[in-house]
Amino acid sequence: MSVGEDRAMSWVKENVQQFLPGTKIRGIAVGNEILGGTDIQLWEVLLPAAKNVHNALSKLGLAKNVQVSSPHSEAVFANSFPPSSCTFKEDVLPYMKPLLQFFSQIGTPFFINAYPFLAYKNDPQHIDLNYALMEKSPGIYDAKTKLHYGNMFDAQVDAAYAALEKVGFGKMEVIVSETGWASRGDDNEAGATIKNARTYNLNLRNRLLKKKGTPYRPKKVVRAYIFALFNENSKPGPTSERNFGLFKADGSIAYDIGFTGLVPSSATSSLISFKVVGTSFVLAFTSLVPLFL
Repeated sequence: MSVGEDRAMSWVKENVQQFLPGTKIRGIAVGNEILGGTDIQLWEVLLPAAKNVHNALSKLGLAKNVQVSSPHSEAVFANSFPPSSCTFKEDVLPYMKPLLQFFSQIGTPFFINAYPFLAYKNDPQHIDLNYALMEKSPGIYDAKTKLHYGNMFDAQVDAAYAALEKVGFGKMEVIVSETGWASRGDDNEAGATIKNARTYNLNLRNRLLKKKGTPYRPKKVVRAYIFALFNENSKPGPTSERNFGLFKADGSIAYDIGFTGLVPSSATSSLISFKVVGTSFVLAFTSLVPLFL
């Protein structure tokens, strides 16, 4: 879609416009975790692709309701501990800054895929499991900001805010486009259990229900998407990659985090209840459970 607006226009008409307004489509992710990845060619075409998709939406009168974004992984950061020290990697910056400038112009937040599970899995000897799970723990103290963090999720969000601030985008909102915990893993994947997955996602749900901010941005309500709705049983890689879902691939429940309507009979009947729970839960995608959109 970076080659020209004609291809982007065709794609938007085929995959977005024809489903509106019957289907609520609130955003388009142009790529996922592109910057910081191994394919430099994709880095180079990310911004042109995002611009072409946005231009197509604008010409069709859809840009006001359908947002263009591009989620990032923690791989875009050179350092994220403590949160206030977080910076973007030097090789990422030449691509990140123009992308941020464009997203700032069209009102798109910064989307980050934040996974305390991955951090804990990679360093279980030095990371407190309770801190990663949002359970009671001593937490960490950021000496520069004099702020205390009781859980890693908040620390990861504020690390993103710190990195944005350092490159002149301190007012840009951070939204967690993915977060979750694997319910199964290989022998060398520490913490990947049903108990931990349920604990993390339940604590995340309860934390978001409070509609509060982070230590560094206390007035900015955190918004997040749980990854994932379904296990991806055909996904390659370690066992954990196939076990992030609230549902198993056959539609049965992997574990319950308290959503009204989650029943063991089938995924189809359960999905209906996600459309509205109170005023805050809306099912917008098949793989993500959005909270507070």
